[in-house]
Amino acid sequence: MPPPVIQLEKVRKSFAMPGGERVDVLDIDTFAVAAGEHLALEGQSGSGKSTLLNVISGITRPDAGRVVVDGIDLARLDEARRDRVRADKLGMVFQSFNLLPGFTALENVLVAMAFGSERPDRARAMALLAAVDLGHRLHHRPAELSTGQQQRVAVARALANRPRVVLADEPTASIDAAHQQQVIDLLRTTCTQHGVALVVVTHAPEVSAQFPRRLRLEDFNRAAAVHQR
Repeated sequence: MPPPVIQLEKVRKSFAMPGGERVDVLDIDTFAVAAGEHLALEGQSGSGKSTLLNVISGITRPDAGRVVVDGIDLARLDEARRDRVRADKLGMVFQSFNLLPGFTALENVLVAMAFGSERPDRARAMALLAAVDLGHRLHHRPAELSTGQQQRVAVARALANRPRVVLADEPTASIDAAHQQQVIDLLRTTCTQHGVALVVVTHAPEVSAQFPRRLRLEDFNRAAAVHQR
């Protein structure tokens, strides 16, 4: 059986409050995602969902423990090397999209490629946008696209560098109800086609119910469980 594409072991993370007190946010013995697996991660506000994604992606370094992404322990790397691993191994879909407003849809995908280890591939970028039904909007800037189309650009961008995992942080939160299902279908279908694992963080039961595996953060993060008592 192949090793997990994400493996957390004995991960701890706390933050200092203004008065000097430290508050535990993550206290996780183990958490794993298999290659190609689709997982919905549920959690109430303040349960540590965003901190967990930041630790997995290497944006935040844990206080203790191992954070292994495709065989590489991010906790042992400096910031520059964590950035490179994130660019090569992980695709990110944010609630607010984070598209560059002065760049076209195609340029947004090409910029993401520029951060990876390989040279930007214009043909692949165009193919990714065509795969999310934006082949006719390559040269439109975000302000010229609908909210749903902007989210599609974000999905194409997340797949730019052939990641092993896509991390989606509340991807339907900024989408109207009529288009939420389209976003989930797009993420799941596109990741399946590319053989990419998918972790969707959500507080919406109607979203998590569609995934073959769903976890509540409070069930494996002792810090979150303490806060919910």
